[in-house]
Amino acid sequence: LRFTDFYSTCPVCSPSRASLLTGRYQTRSGIYPGVLYPGSIGGLPLNETTIAEVLKPLGYATAVTGKWHLGVGHNGMFLPTKQGFDHFLGIPYSHDMGPCKNLTCFPPDIKPELMRMSRGGNAGPLKCGKGTTYEGGMREPAIAYWPGIIKPGITHEMASTLDILPTLARLAGAELPQVMLDGVDMTDILVKQGKSKREAMMFYPVDPSEKYGLFAVRLGKYKAHFYTQGAFHSSTTPDKDCPETAVFKAHDPPLIFDLEADPCEHYTLPVDTPDIQSVLQQVKTVKKQFESSMVFGESQVAKGTDPNLEPCCNPECSPKPSCCQC
Repeated sequence: LRFTDFYSTCPVCSPSRASLLTGRYQTRSGIYPGVLYPGSIGGLPLNETTIAEVLKPLGYATAVTGKWHLGVGHNGMFLPTKQGFDHFLGIPYSHDMGPCKNLTCFPPDIKPELMRMSRGGNAGPLKCGKGTTYEGGMREPAIAYWPGIIKPGITHEMASTLDILPTLARLAGAELPQVMLDGVDMTDILVKQGKSKREAMMFYPVDPSEKYGLFAVRLGKYKAHFYTQGAFHSSTTPDKDCPETAVFKAHDPPLIFDLEADPCEHYTLPVDTPDIQSVLQQVKTVKKQFESSMVFGESQVAKGTDPNLEPCCNPECSPKPSCCQC
């Protein structure tokens, strides 16, 4: 089953991975701003409940293969095996931050890194790419495959990486974590070709703050941009809204697009018509309700880095950490 309207929670890696594993926006767990590095002091907090920790009480065996990118920490305290997973084969940081040895990595959070041109992929008809809150930076390819249970086809229902944890919990009969979850159960979409329980998607930038809050909100087929900003990850596209030279800009009233008619976000809708005024009011209400429920966790990225925490590819060498470079 192919999804056409499937979203990540952030246009860069670490925050989106935190959301996938916990069913919670990255702002709750503190995986912001930006990403974690090989020597980062912080990581995915151990009091966050991952998919593996949800399934473990039911006897499931779990493993992570490939890129982790949610921290290492002192004595490997943030590695997958400390977050409920039985096994880990891969690298703890991003594949472009250090040695990958002979491992080929296929990251699950796929975002077109336009700065790398043909090597970084492209967003097709979607606007901009990695690092931005336009559709090219947030909408992702997704396929669900379960022979005999999920019928092949296409769904245009809205869904997110946030929804994976509650869906697996429902299918496995597991208890949900007793925390504020942002994900919804996708079982009806998967096994009944039904409607999504997700009515809205919230868009935070790479560097979220309580001061500005959400950059954009999708409600049904409409998306409203309250703030926009380009990114160096999207620096090679000719669209002037995409590169880092497209500086932070507030929009009042917000830019509103009909994503069913205009998934490319080319044509803003006039906000002076009664129907769009009604949509705008609904979006603002949803935005206000969501932001009132958001409690920002302590930033794990802001804890800084310590070179002594960087994984060493030659553990017996000296002097450390300088000899660890490959």
